[in-house]
Amino acid sequence: MRHWSESAETMRGLADAALLAVVATGSVAGVPMLVKASWPRRSPAVAILLWQALGLAGGIAAVGALLGLALPAQHSSLAAALWRPHAVTLAGPPILVAARIFCLAAGLALLALLCSVLVAVSAAVIHARRRQRALLALLAHGDPKVPGALVVDHPAATAYCLPGLRSKIVVSAGTLKLLGPAELAAVLAHERAHLRERHDLVLLPFTALRRAFPRSGRCADAYCSVALLVEMLADDRVLRARPARELVSALVRVGTAGQVMAPAGTLAAASASSDIAARVCRLLHPVRPLPLPAVAAICLGSALLAAAPVFLLAI
Repeated sequence: MRHWSESAETMRGLADAALLAVVATGSVAGVPMLVKASWPRRSPAVAILLWQALGLAGGIAAVGALLGLALPAQHSSLAAALWRPHAVTLAGPPILVAARIFCLAAGLALLALLCSVLVAVSAAVIHARRRQRALLALLAHGDPKVPGALVVDHPAATAYCLPGLRSKIVVSAGTLKLLGPAELAAVLAHERAHLRERHDLVLLPFTALRRAFPRSGRCADAYCSVALLVEMLADDRVLRARPARELVSALVRVGTAGQVMAPAGTLAAASASSDIAARVCRLLHPVRPLPLPAVAAICLGSALLAAAPVFLLAI
């Protein structure tokens, strides 16, 4: 009877690990489908939520699947086994024990990689922002043309925001010469939207994921897609108070003037040329947001996707 009970527990553990593997695989497979989909540009905020759910579910499920294959189901849940590693035994044929040790090492290594890269990227961003604030204190100055922003004497056109507790909006002297008052106001509104909604925190985990797997095209696609959606979300905030033509004109002028790259740890009003083209096309040919039932369905699906691996680990 005891042997039968242990076998049943083992089979349940393997079934949970298989389900976690399915969630992880599905999350990875969902990346190209979401990249190619057209609906995210209709409702960027909802699409960003789904992207976050994909990333969270994929990471937790991948780690959980590897650890689930490694640890025998001797506890009420895999989480209990992780909390009591001294009670875990690796018994069985040598090949099976070796495979389980490999899965255990791979799962712990993946967990350590994801956590360490996230911490490293966060520390690098904080350091870059501190350095940028120090430089701005020496080189930047105010200008009545852009109230609330700092101006750097540089001939190239650029505008960006520096998020954080002491957030700043920075424009170059070249931008002041290039853009008119209405265009400057649209650019400032765009950057204020980034700061107010902390879009830098939205991008942080995707930046870490891209750094953890630098050769992964899907990680790069995920980052680029979320970065574009963040810019579109800020564009939508601008349109609440200003006409689209002002922002379109500013994007076209800055995009064709050979703007310089924004410093590390900042968010720029104009990024890659392809992104500018997509944003301008969207602004010139606005699309209706997703209907409320579709938004509710995507939000519910995102919540279920993110909760699924946690539930499988807990049962």
